[in-house]
Amino acid sequence: MNENHAARPAGDIASRIAARTLADREAVYAGEVRRLLDAALELIRTAGTGARPRVADIVAAAGLSNDAFYRHFPSKDALIAVLIEDGADRLVSYVAHRMDKQDTPRDAVRAWVEGVLSQAADETATTTRAVLWNAGALTPAIDAGSPLPSGRLALLLHRPFTELGSVAPEFDAGLIAHATVGRLSDYLWRREEPTAADVDRVTAFCLRALTIGQHSAGR
Repeated sequence: MNENHAARPAGDIASRIAARTLADREAVYAGEVRRLLDAALELIRTAGTGARPRVADIVAAAGLSNDAFYRHFPSKDALIAVLIEDGADRLVSYVAHRMDKQDTPRDAVRAWVEGVLSQAADETATTTRAVLWNAGALTPAIDAGSPLPSGRLALLLHRPFTELGSVAPEFDAGLIAHATVGRLSDYLWRREEPTAADVDRVTAFCLRALTIGQHSAGR
């Protein structure tokens, strides 16, 4: 027994226990953050654009304390910013999934447009509008400071635009993403739901706006 003990590196047991404690704490903290985000989102969805929930409301709905809230977020605005980031992650993942199921680059572009504009439909629009309103970010025009993830959505268009013959896929994707997200912002602000004809028009615009080289124009 003494030999086995002597063979272990100094501090080995202490390090393992400390690592286990940190891992347990990390899991607890991650659970707290998820509960706070879910509670805040539900309160925001329910209140819509009529009222902004307080920190006290959020911690009560999450079944946590003020100490738990401020352990993870310096303010309610910081929590709202994380909600927007979380929503952006979900949107980009959703749009990418829709595009991956398409057989042609044109179909992929249409799936991209449908996925982006779907944020202005039904309950999704209510939630998106309420979150942006709580952030003070819902305006009739989109600008460089918009929390909507136009830059990340643009990345999804690089491949289909290249396959369609764009000589400047990054430029085209960035321009079209800003225009389409701007249109989404208009729908949200006006409380309008895009129609299938709207999706057709935006898709046609995206394809017409590509900077196609002379030798690629026939694709």
